Formats: sequence, structure tokens, C-alpha cells
Amino acid sequence: MNNFQFVNPVKIIFGKNTLENLPSVIPAGSKVLIIYGGGSIKRSGLLNEIKNTLKNYKLGEFGGIEPNPSYEKLMQAVEIIRSEKYNFLLAAGGGSVIDGTKFIAAAVPFMADDPWKIISEHIPVKKAVPFGTVLTLPATGSEMNNGAVITRKSLKSKLPFMSAAVFPKFSILDPVYTYTLPQKQIANGVVDAFIHVMEQYMTYPVNAKIQDRFSEGLLLTLIEEGPKALQNPQNYDVRANIMWAATLALNGLISSGVPQDWSTHMVGHEITSLYGLDHAQTLAIVFPSMLKVMKNEKQQKLLQYGNRIWDIDTNMPVEAQIDKAIQKTQSFFEEMGVKTHFSDYHLDKSVVEKIIDSLISHNMTKLGENGSVNPDIVRKVLNLSL
Repeated sequence: MNNFQFVNPVKIIFGKNTLENLPSVIPAGSKVLIIYGGGSIKRSGLLNEIKNTLKNYKLGEFGGIEPNPSYEKLMQAVEIIRSEKYNFLLAAGGGSVIDGTKFIAAAVPFMADDPWKIISEHIPVKKAVPFGTVLTLPATGSEMNNGAVITRKSLKSKLPFMSAAVFPKFSILDPVYTYTLPQKQIANGVVDAFIHVMEQYMTYPVNAKIQDRFSEGLLLTLIEEGPKALQNPQNYDVRANIMWAATLALNGLISSGVPQDWSTHMVGHEITSLYGLDHAQTLAIVFPSMLKVMKNEKQQKLLQYGNRIWDIDTNMPVEAQIDKAIQKTQSFFEEMGVKTHFSDYHLDKSVVEKIIDSLISHNMTKLGENGSVNPDIVRKVLNLSL
């Protein structure tokens, strides 16, 4: 196991009717801006519930955060917060809303220069407006981590940033708020969480048995519960397990002391920026092919994964075990209703060089746990994904 430091200060408030805890975790007298995406929290009644719960606070609203939160939209919120002097933010939604709120929180006090430089030039964030979250879509784990991915439409860039200053102060996780999610979002959330785990697990062994077993438990839970959530969206226990699995998939615990990959995510971000596919769709396209191309580097973990997750017979030839493990993974994504080829989304081989050019322009040329995923490797991956 590698050396590591692990800190996660986020207070999790999990379960039914936990929204009533809001007044106990937002400082009295705060001027609160509620940040959300489309109209779903209005239609579900959640926005009104939040307002009623916070009736003794000064409140404002900022809606319209996109599924891939854009710098252009987020900066509108930044200007409102600066001019109207909001001092607490409440993100109500899924990962995109929470990611967007993280950038807003960091950008508000960053007044000396263009806040995009927080992302593009990795300028350290020294302070941020405090914020909490009410999670409605389990997928990204953003409710319990300090990372975000932001799109700048004018540059066709989708880039990550991280800072200890943008951990949420708290996150309310009530599985009931996920009951009304469309099937597509349920499926995307499960696939997203699954690949989050795999990006931290599917590398090479460092004898980190605890992290491996935690990761495998999350993967097994998502495999067991994901299809059930599609069949019975209002099964509380199913939704609770998926929600908590998605949070634990990216809260820093399973990544502590182990190598990490993230090459699939970096390629996926370029696909979303260029072609508008959902984040989980891009991951489902790229990940099985990435495993095929990188199977020699990942051999030991692929064999472990195949046996422990898919119960593949270890007496089979090594190559057959690996191929079956990858095929089982791809079939799971398909079972969840998330397609795994570019052609499923009416895209052809013309995408390959455009994606590679975009990666090169963003200096994403040495990806993966060993820095070995270069443009030539990505080209092989993308051609296998057609």
C-alpha cells in the first residue's frame, strides 16, 4: 500500500425526512442562494420544501445549471452573489449542480483575475463561499468530495479542478428524492458510479487489501441493485444502497494509498464537449475498449476482478478470463440500458481524430496510472469503440 493522507470533512445526513435538518447546519442569519438545474425540483415539490424549511432565512434562487455546467452560466450566478451579497449556497440537484456550485463558490472571492484560471492554470483556491447540498441524483460523488468538472462552451473545453476549499459543509442524502428520476438518469448514475470505482481499482496491485475489498463491495452492490432500480424505482432499500454506493465511490476513501487511472474519464470529457453525449454514455463507450487495449498492464487486477466480481473460473486460460471479465462489464452497461459503441449514438470513425486533437490541445497526452495512455493508445481505444 502506498503512503497517503486522508481527510474528508463533509457531514453526511442520510435517510428519510432528513431535509428538516437544514436549519441546524446552515448558520442562522445566512443569506442563502438555492442553486438548481432544470425544473424537476419545482415539479417534484422539493424546491418548495426547501423554502419552507428555510423560511426564517433570506433566500434567493438561481436555476438553469446545465447537465455539463458551463462557465458562462456559472459566472452569471457569481455576479448575482457578489452584487446581492449572498453568504451561503445550497446546491439542490445532482453532480452537475454540485460541481457548478463548487466553481461558483470558488469564483466569487476570486476577483483579481479571470476565474477560469482556477481551472485552466490550476491557480490554488484560498477561500470559497460555504455551501451545502441536497442530493437528488446519485452518480458523481460530488456531494462528498472536493472536485468538479466545468465546461467552457466558447473554448469547447471540459476540465476538472480540485481544492480543499470546496468540500461541501454538509450533504443531505434522502433516497426518496430519487424516486422520480427518469430511467435514463438512473442508468447513467449507476454506470458513472461503477466506472468511478473501476478508475481507482483497475490499475495494478499494491497490496491494498482494504481498498480492494471496499471497491469490490461497491461494484457488487451496483451490479445487484442497478437493474432492480430500473424495475422498481420506488424501492427505498435499493435506492438507498445505490445512493450510498455512488457517494462512497468518489469520496477519497477507496483511492487512498492506491494508483489511479482516470484515462477513460479524460477521453470521455472530450467526447461530451465535442458531441454532447451524456457523461456516463461516454464512459460506457470508452471503458471496455480501454480495458482491451490496456489488458497487459492491468492483467493482475483484471484477473482478480473477473474472479471476485463475476465468479470467473481461475482454471480457464488467462486470456479467456480477461476477455470474459471485459465482456461481462460491457454486458452490464448494456443491461442498464447504456449503449457501448459510437455507432449506437450515430457517430462514426470521423470522431477519432477530432477527439485525439482535442486531447492534445488540452495537454492530455500521458494518461492512466503509468502515464502510458498516449494519443496512439487512445486511437486504438476509439477505433475499438466504433
